[in-house]
Amino acid sequence: MKIISSMELVNKALKEIKTISTDEAYKLIKENNSNLIDIRDVRELQKEGSVEGATHIPRGMLEFWLDPESAYFKNGKLDLEKEMVLFCAGGLRSALAAKSLKEMGFEKVSHIDGGFGAIKQSKFKIV
Repeated sequence: MKIISSMELVNKALKEIKTISTDEAYKLIKENNSNLIDIRDVRELQKEGSVEGATHIPRGMLEFWLDPESAYFKNGKLDLEKEMVLFCAGGLRSALAAKSLKEMGFEKVSHIDGGFGAIKQSKFKIV
């Protein structure tokens, strides 16, 4: 049995998904064309802060909260027609998550290059 490494999975995902800069993400948010989704663990938010205007969906619940047929679906929490812009701490988990959403059928999905680390150095406000 050959185990595929997590980095191999991330690199494969990066070839299949859209990666955007913090400036591109900021523009999408300001133009009200996207949902900004923070998939970090709740402990990360408590320790590092969160991004103003972002919706927190823990990585482990993302697919369930966005699936209208799931008992965990958060109806009305996000506009499913808008682009889903994901971020995590550094961009690895959000790459895998973006690939997963694409596999679910979401067409407008991207993730922020550099994750929260890059966001802290950008125009976004940390609260």
